[in-house]
Amino acid sequence: MANTREVSVGAPDDLGLRKVTIDGKTVGKAWSPWELKRFLDRAGVDPEHEIHWFGGDSTVWPDKGGWRRRTIGFFVFVGLLATVCPLFRIGIADSGDALTYGGRIAGFTILVASVVEFCAALACIDYWGKRRWRYSGVVVLAGVLIALFSGIALLLLLIGERFTGYTVFGMALTLWSSLALAELVKSRAWKGLHNPRKIAIGAIISTLLAGANLAYSQIYVPYVKTPLVESGAEFKDSNLERQGGPLFVTVHLYVKNEGEVPVYVLDSKYWVHGVAASNLSDKPVGSAPKGAKAPKPPAEPKDELLYDGDFVAPVGRVLNPGEEIAQDAVVEVDGPESRKYEAVRAQSEVYVVRKDRMRVPPEYASSGIGGDDLKALAGKEKVPRGAKYMYRSEVSNSSEILNVARGPQRITLFRVERGQWPRVVVDVSPPRKRIDLDPRTPVANKKLIERYGLSVVRGSTAEIPYQELLEKARAVQKQAEPPK
Repeated sequence: MANTREVSVGAPDDLGLRKVTIDGKTVGKAWSPWELKRFLDRAGVDPEHEIHWFGGDSTVWPDKGGWRRRTIGFFVFVGLLATVCPLFRIGIADSGDALTYGGRIAGFTILVASVVEFCAALACIDYWGKRRWRYSGVVVLAGVLIALFSGIALLLLLIGERFTGYTVFGMALTLWSSLALAELVKSRAWKGLHNPRKIAIGAIISTLLAGANLAYSQIYVPYVKTPLVESGAEFKDSNLERQGGPLFVTVHLYVKNEGEVPVYVLDSKYWVHGVAASNLSDKPVGSAPKGAKAPKPPAEPKDELLYDGDFVAPVGRVLNPGEEIAQDAVVEVDGPESRKYEAVRAQSEVYVVRKDRMRVPPEYASSGIGGDDLKALAGKEKVPRGAKYMYRSEVSNSSEILNVARGPQRITLFRVERGQWPRVVVDVSPPRKRIDLDPRTPVANKKLIERYGLSVVRGSTAEIPYQELLEKARAVQKQAEPPK
């Protein structure tokens, strides 16, 4: 009798599983007589051996909610695996390639979340199976909460953006995770924890602190640090090549980053105008006789464009904080003695975009086209009138999550001939939707400026009396002449 094995089968639990104990040691849980027989064979016990039954005899084998339970487990498993893929792709991209430190921390956080989602998918097999691991329900609950948060965050990012497959994915993910969360709450998935309330409070506080940290690093800090780019022009030397020859004027042009944020210089522009002398008389225009038309004042002469061009090369180069780019341009004025100018004016503009919000590839600098190629393009899409040259390339946002929300973006820049004021037209928009940056309508470009920091930096204007330039040139020429 001393060698008699003691076998007992417990009462069915919430799932209908019955605990099998041999000689006081639990060997597993069984759903059916076949599983009980397997446990006995493994322990070397004869199936005809006496068994002590608790909570029902050998005919009581309730598989509570069998097909329903397996179906729910299958769909939760598939949903968690479907969440792993985009989270892992976004996390692995941002953790190494995001433009800001906060963006990389966010990418690493998303990467950890994808690992938790994968573990939750594996825990589904146990939780909707025999629940051998007491914490499987808690892990599944954490995975579903992460999926719900990810779906809501994705939909919030997509507000005001284009409708894409990610929009459908975000809606489906939010709906699926809400239903899965309701099922987990109903089945009290946290029962394996000793102090679920304290753990829940700790998890909520940790999540709020992490969210506040990410919001501070991702939203507050980038918008507080504003770029400060200065540009301008200065007149330097002037000289005459010979008596009656052209006048050469040297103009110094510069752009400097005085702020804390690096920028891309998409293009630059400067103009040198001859300011025409006013031909209005100092005397007031007399009144006309009664019944006669009042005399019209003489027309104001317009300024004349002497030279224009760009002074930052190559286009698309990075201007780091504290860095300065400068260039001298020599302007030739033919027939200087016959020019009736009051002064000569130089102005500059620089078109920049924040480097911490956009990545401009090196291909932008070599993408310029003009002439027949630009005319052929004008037959396919809208090109500004008078466009002489164009730069274009695909660009990416500061993080992969923004690439997902905003989709492909493209930057296009045109150099346009426009009478006395040649200009530059810039737009950053989806490939099939043009959104021009027009300095004359700052309110209309508010979205572009806030999103990418795309702006026009107007330089300080330099002006010098024309007669002063001539006198300096004559003095230089006189000193250069050999003595008789």
